[in-house]
Amino acid sequence: MITPTVNTALMRQFLAGLSKTLAPDEHAVLVLDNAGWHVAKALRLPDNVTLLFLPAYSPELNPDERLWAWPRSHHLSNRVFVDYEELLRETDRAWLALGADTIKSVCRCPWIERAVQA
Repeated sequence: MITPTVNTALMRQFLAGLSKTLAPDEHAVLVLDNAGWHVAKALRLPDNVTLLFLPAYSPELNPDERLWAWPRSHHLSNRVFVDYEELLRETDRAWLALGADTIKSVCRCPWIERAVQA
């Protein structure tokens, strides 16, 4: 979802959409930071989704911080956009240009791999 803002309502919409993609015997665990819309009391979780929160102030543990940096630095930086709509279109295009190999490389966390192997 590429949106001009983030809030609890959008998070609720995202979780509902994610929930619908899961098979009846599947359960998703999302690892999240403590953004206000992730922890809001008004947030309702589907039964097949669990939220697992990272410690506060730990962006190094959050691979999506690096993932969002990739399109910004490779597709969106050093440009002037005609208007807000163009910015949204180009952000969408940059996001869709991310291939599986790039995502794996950018989000790779060797410390997680070592922990899983132990």
